[in-house]
Amino acid sequence: MANTLELYYESAYLKEFDATVISCSKGGDGSFFVCLDKTAFFPEQGGQSCDKGVIIDSSGKKHAVAHVSIQNGVITHVLDSAIEAGDNVHGVIDFPHRFSNMQQHTGEHIFSGIVNSRFGYDNVGFHLSDSEVTMDYNGQLTDDEIGKVEALVNEAIWANVEVICSFPSDEELSEIDYRSKKELTGAIRIVTIPGFDVCACCAPHVLRTGEIGLLKVVKAQNYKGGTRVSILCGKRALEYLSMEHGIVDDLVRIFTTSQDNIIASVEKLKSDLSDCKGQMAELQNRLLEYEIREIDEDLKNVFLVKEASLDQNVMRKTVNLLAASHQGFCGVFSGDDKKGYRYIIASGTDNRDARDVQKMLSNEFGAKGGGNSPMIQGSISCNDINAVINRCQEF
Repeated sequence: MANTLELYYESAYLKEFDATVISCSKGGDGSFFVCLDKTAFFPEQGGQSCDKGVIIDSSGKKHAVAHVSIQNGVITHVLDSAIEAGDNVHGVIDFPHRFSNMQQHTGEHIFSGIVNSRFGYDNVGFHLSDSEVTMDYNGQLTDDEIGKVEALVNEAIWANVEVICSFPSDEELSEIDYRSKKELTGAIRIVTIPGFDVCACCAPHVLRTGEIGLLKVVKAQNYKGGTRVSILCGKRALEYLSMEHGIVDDLVRIFTTSQDNIIASVEKLKSDLSDCKGQMAELQNRLLEYEIREIDEDLKNVFLVKEASLDQNVMRKTVNLLAASHQGFCGVFSGDDKKGYRYIIASGTDNRDARDVQKMLSNEFGAKGGGNSPMIQGSISCNDINAVINRCQEF
């Protein structure tokens, strides 16, 4: 089969096109694989997701394009219904989706070009989907360095520099110093952003950097000895910043404060919450000590059921106090029938093996947990905690 004519190289802004169906075969999941003599649908490749849209057959029926791939120069469109070979069709690109990808990809080129020229790091990984854009660099960047790169990228965007896409001859290519993540053969497409980047790339790009609008770094982390940076450009960046601004507005309203005092308000709330948790744990501890004193020391197999908010340390201390003065097994279940229970169970003064109780809880009630002979702990879901306790008291 002849290579598909790639119309997106003639113009990244081509929204509609006419073509002829070369072949149509049925996929295993009810989809259909359609090849055209030419297409403006960019296939998934180079780390970028494919175009979306519809193909309209000669009868006027619309076929949704679920995916587009390329192999050995032949582009395959995955459709939700069949089209006969030889039919003359009309393709319509989901251009807002295409343009968003163009904004992201050109923004990534500028970012990676500046990282390479300033720090000497290569972009060794790239992923552009409908929800995220990530770049992996083979060197570590600090937050301050990433912030400076972000500022320089936006200056390049606002300078509205021309983005030049070309297929240089072999002789011309030998004179060009360009970035590439792998060794390339055949016709090599070079994307040049004068003053910022020269890179081999197969994807559609904007005509001028000003069309990107803005670039925002949304996350950075150490990754495989280097740095993974996540960015958003254009409309995606605006939507992200609008979402963050909405969160800030909500916090201003909740704390009845100004934006510049939000962090201080949150820190104070965090400190107050920590103090309250400490006070609550102390009160829980005192209350349980009173409760334990009222329990007859001659009782064996003592179990308590407490609220879900019981502090883990208080829970453990209570079990230890019970086990120090009672035979059999002593334990505390903390939670409720709806969300389940945490438990800690210890062997009493006669030093029996608590793992026997754990085995029973796992086999009969599906509990998850473990431990050693003196003490076990875990979690359990049940509709009747009393039935569980009654079973534990049989040991």
